[in-house]
Amino acid sequence: MAVVDDSKLRYLEFIQREDRVRHHTYVQEMRQYDLMKAGDPEAIRESVRMWDSGLYGHVSDDPVRNAKYLFVTSITLVTRFAIEGGMDEEDAYNASDLYIQDMDHCQSVDEVRRLHTDMMTFFTWAMADLAKQDVQSRPVVECLDYIHYHLHEKITVAMLAAHVGLNPTYLSELFKKETGSSISQYITDRRMEAACNMLKYSKYSLAEIAQILAYRSQSHFTKVFGKAEGMTPKEYRDRFAKTGMWPE
Repeated sequence: MAVVDDSKLRYLEFIQREDRVRHHTYVQEMRQYDLMKAGDPEAIRESVRMWDSGLYGHVSDDPVRNAKYLFVTSITLVTRFAIEGGMDEEDAYNASDLYIQDMDHCQSVDEVRRLHTDMMTFFTWAMADLAKQDVQSRPVVECLDYIHYHLHEKITVAMLAAHVGLNPTYLSELFKKETGSSISQYITDRRMEAACNMLKYSKYSLAEIAQILAYRSQSHFTKVFGKAEGMTPKEYRDRFAKTGMWPE
């Protein structure tokens, strides 16, 4: 007899509906991993929020075993996303093995929860550091940090130069040498990453996204997005809506 068949799935749907229990949506689940892949500290807060929501699967009647199974599922996805983001495969798999070994000794749901937060913190900061590993100078590292935390504001080369105390021309040359990208292109790339996440994971209007990311108008944002992604922001959002990747 099959472990999973249509009648069992329908029965589970009925029970969950009656008990007002549901899983996270796919898009909600994936957001934390995309944030982690980008080295965004929001990934840590999002993973805590998701864990504390109680909207996760029931895979064992034993609460501790259930938490452990969910931990293994989560770290498996984290590992894959980290590797896709450029983390060394062996480092990612070894870190995963060590965390699972630690998890095996957990005696309570709360211990598993704390370890999960620690795991998300480790991988998130590892991905953030990865973006800086080829950067040698303090000024460029400070510029990367400044850009990361000020995408919602206007950022210019002159502002960054003043922030790190260097001549704008020299800073531009140093930044290009160490990152392989001009400052303006790097800022645009980070804003496009943020825009893609908002189009996939939020219900902000295009005008709101343009304003959040400090574009002077929605049309300017649409033009930049189209050049970077090969489609309009609306087409990008519609593509994910058609595949079911949209919050309920």
